[in-house]
Amino acid sequence: MKNIRPVDIAKKLNISTSSLRGYEARGIVPPPARSSAGYRIYTEEHIAYFECIVAMSSGFGMDITSAVLKKLQRKELNDALWIINQAEVSNYESKKSVEKVHSYIEKVAAEMCEERMYMKVGEVSAEAQVLTTTLRYWEKEGIIVCKRHENNQYRLFDQYQFIKILLMKSMQHLIYSNETVRLKQAIKTLDGHDFQQAKKIASDIQSYLDTCNQKRLHGLFYLYRLCKVVDL
Repeated sequence: MKNIRPVDIAKKLNISTSSLRGYEARGIVPPPARSSAGYRIYTEEHIAYFECIVAMSSGFGMDITSAVLKKLQRKELNDALWIINQAEVSNYESKKSVEKVHSYIEKVAAEMCEERMYMKVGEVSAEAQVLTTTLRYWEKEGIIVCKRHENNQYRLFDQYQFIKILLMKSMQHLIYSNETVRLKQAIKTLDGHDFQQAKKIASDIQSYLDTCNQKRLHGLFYLYRLCKVVDL
């Protein structure tokens, strides 16, 4: 197979040669051979790995991409595909959470209750399918705010805080980016009564999920190409 210089691969993929070395150190590409002078000798197989990393990481994130490619190096294709399947399930759950936000906002806005309806933390956890530890973390971060019961000091959340919880739930599995940081900040500063802004945030999250879906399709194309190169 033809040997390719690291600088040529980096230029082709618009990344740095240090990124190539970082991927190698992370164990997500096969170790390259070395020349007599100690230079790395990359092949077409290495290019297929590097292309797959760049393509997959933008949609799946580096952790999932790394886990999948490590499985491929061990010829464990089915295990790699199940990792991807789990990631897709999580993405679909995020979509359902966004849809739930829209329907819940319509319900609360239609009722226009002057008296706030409160839910206990256990009820919120079950209804939103969010761990109580996660709720405590979001509360500590100032994203959501609870009320304490005057008699037993139980933590209580009203329907407006529940909307923010659903919005945060829909973002739990999204990969870190400037856009996800912006969206979380928007949720944190959201006035619970501002239904239009809540709808906008939900729509922005849905758009982000749609974009991630398209990036994942692009990544899966390169994953398929890699599997062909390594005869899987």
